[in-house]
Amino acid sequence: MYAIVESGGKQYKVEAGQLLHTEKLNVAPGETVELDKVVMVRTDDGKVLVGQPYLTNVKVTGTVVEHARARKVLVGQFIPRKGHKTIKGHRQWYTTIKIEKIEVK
Repeated sequence: MYAIVESGGKQYKVEAGQLLHTEKLNVAPGETVELDKVVMVRTDDGKVLVGQPYLTNVKVTGTVVEHARARKVLVGQFIPRKGHKTIKGHRQWYTTIKIEKIEVK
């Protein structure tokens, strides 16, 4: 069974037991989180449920594992013949969630 959930403006395909990296959530590590914006679910017997836009009878729960920062992304600007060069780095925060279960009511 898998589901497609929306979190942080992005859609993710999740299964039970999977680790999911999303945009940073304001939840302490160790707490449970419920992803309620479920777009689609495929059950074990092959049935596909699609929401318009979201499913109301499906609940995806998980536990927050950690908050961390991603690898550094370098952003640069170069102006030729002027001797100007600027490089800045950025590291985005993310939250790791362990998906516990997908429930269809």
